[in-house]
Amino acid sequence: MNILIVGCGKAGVILTKTLLEEGHTITVMDTDPELVTSMVDNYDVQGICGDALILKDLQEASVAHTNVIIAMTDSDEINIMCCLMARKSGARHSIARVRNPAYAEQIVFMREELGVSMMINPEFHTANEIARMLRYPNAIHVETFAKGRLELAEMKVTPDGVLDGLPLSTIMQKHKLHFLVCAVQREDEIVIPDGNFVLHGGDKIYITAIHSELAKFYKQAGDFKAKMKKVLIVGGGRISFFLVGQLLELGFSVKIIEQKRDRCELLSEWFPKAEVICADGTDQEILLEQGIEQADACIMLTGIDEENIILSIYAKKIGVEKVVTKINRTSLRSISDSVGLENIVSPNNTTAELTLQYVRAKQNSENSNIITLYRLADEKLEAIEFILRNDAPYVGKPLKELRMNSGFLIAGIIRGTKRIIPSGNDCLKLNDSVVVVTTNQKVTSLDEIFAS
Repeated sequence: MNILIVGCGKAGVILTKTLLEEGHTITVMDTDPELVTSMVDNYDVQGICGDALILKDLQEASVAHTNVIIAMTDSDEINIMCCLMARKSGARHSIARVRNPAYAEQIVFMREELGVSMMINPEFHTANEIARMLRYPNAIHVETFAKGRLELAEMKVTPDGVLDGLPLSTIMQKHKLHFLVCAVQREDEIVIPDGNFVLHGGDKIYITAIHSELAKFYKQAGDFKAKMKKVLIVGGGRISFFLVGQLLELGFSVKIIEQKRDRCELLSEWFPKAEVICADGTDQEILLEQGIEQADACIMLTGIDEENIILSIYAKKIGVEKVVTKINRTSLRSISDSVGLENIVSPNNTTAELTLQYVRAKQNSENSNIITLYRLADEKLEAIEFILRNDAPYVGKPLKELRMNSGFLIAGIIRGTKRIIPSGNDCLKLNDSVVVVTTNQKVTSLDEIFAS
């Protein structure tokens, strides 16, 4: 597909790398000539130094032949206007990054009346991700499918713990729960396991289950962490706006440390049940004074990645049970993992993931549609939710009678209100939501999963 990316900041760079790996033809545009030059020098892209609100600049970028335009500038209004002009000039689809919470109520109008195909609010989606992490203290990450009816959790096997040294078949028999270990990461290797696979301490495992079964599994698997109550947030930006309301509704006690007084006043007005402290959250004395040692969870959301990493290391060192760290720079994510920071969130990566989900959905076959897409295990693993729309040779046949290509596993089936952790006797039916975990890339359809 021909894709035009407007805005060459951090989000634009991550998005460019992601879509180039998918094999798309990319043109980038920015008003800053140095940013454009850097993109052209480092990636196989065409660069246009121009203003996306100037028609001749859009025409120079061949907007009329663009399949998808993605607006990632720092201005919501420019992103929206850019998409409108591009659609009127011939672009088939448009995606705008829109971060102002006030615009969230107008998504349907902008899509149906103005033609903006998709609006992405990365801070909103990041807040949702953090809230899920806190609901499951044992999990590193939790992703949801079919509007929350099925969950996929990432957790680490504790050395010498209950799961260490056990074959998966034994775990299933012992716990008598409906769950599926659908992937295992052992150091740099990703495995789609069978029942004979033996877990080792340090493995990261990916489990699909419904909410209640997942909670039971954690209790039975050992190292159970009690429900968290006290949450300390450092940084009161957009993510905090979306996060605090969710945490208060879930019954958490929330304290926010924010340096800017005007932001503190807004947070206090929006969330009277939260405690807002106007202070420097990077000051050790302030953190101790505000009870970081008594917090069940700390969420580091300052605007500087390095600050978030240092604060997170400190919080872990003094014994905080759950530490979540916001990091946008890709180069810092692997460093963070090497120092024991596992609960990492990135608004820019979230933007790339949602965009990739949309682009893949526009490429796929008529038999199935991509609804949800997550990239896991350092992007070596994908979990994709498809809706089975039309008849195909694999519909209605027991899974044990079908030949599946290597690197694929059907991890869940949602049929109306029924949630199925599949066995060989289950089959796919029309209108099912089908969750597939795969080590393969660029999958756009269920058709690619089954061998012909």
